Amino acid sequence: MQKNKLNLDPIRLFSDYMQLTGTPSLMPEQGPDPLLSGKRLGVVNGSSWISLWSTYFGAKMLPGVKIINVGNEAVQLHFMEAHHRGAPVPPQQNIDSFGLYAKELYELYQVDAILISCSTMNRAFPQVQAQMGTYGIPVVQIDEAMMEIAVNTNGKILVIATHGPTVQSTQALLRETAEKLSRKVDFAGATIEEAFELLGKGDIHAHNNLIADTIRKVQAVQSIDVVVLAQLSMSVFSLSYPDPVASFGVPVLNSGETGFARAGEVLRGNSGDKK
Repeated sequence: MQKNKLNLDPIRLFSDYMQLTGTPSLMPEQGPDPLLSGKRLGVVNGSSWISLWSTYFGAKMLPGVKIINVGNEAVQLHFMEAHHRGAPVPPQQNIDSFGLYAKELYELYQVDAILISCSTMNRAFPQVQAQMGTYGIPVVQIDEAMMEIAVNTNGKILVIATHGPTVQSTQALLRETAEKLSRKVDFAGATIEEAFELLGKGDIHAHNNLIADTIRKVQAVQSIDVVVLAQLSMSVFSLSYPDPVASFGVPVLNSGETGFARAGEVLRGNSGDKK
């Protein structure tokens, strides 16, 4: 039986949400880093609900940067249907949609960079990058930095996903990153869809603890040097386990931190005037 979605404090819900997002303003954001203050990051999300993560981790990692989100549930539902049918994931139509979203972010509000936040949709990166190259706008794939860190450990990587459609795209990106860096890659994979269900119910603590249990179970049977959390949604794990080395003896990487940090590096190097 589905839990009543309105069985919560609506005043607290809207108050907390609006404290984070605010209402749209033409005023530039201000932050401690002059190379970031006033910059605009367009984020192409795989669904609208994940924009909360993009806004939170964007504000945490990139103070002074205005985060402009785009994305809708139809994109995620479409690639979920494809995965269920055994069809290629993501479908080309999804990739084309990401190109259109990125183009609109620039043409409507002249963003300084584009971040693709969806791990399943990392296959859209070459097409979006080529398209935005005509505008001189850099494109960041949110998992790129995390994969580089993992591959450069030169050890065994545990890749954990909670959403089945993401697995193939994530493993492909890991292999591509290893090839780009001329490294050998040794990894184990674990998919825990129950955690995704718990996330959808709003039980963040149970979601995080299930991921932690999975890490420990794998460690009990094999040596692991670094853990990769395959989706932006899994970045809430860091709220329960802020010091993963102390908790698990190895780094646990999440794209909410590494991906937005990489976007910051790109924004600092992109200092051209807006049109």
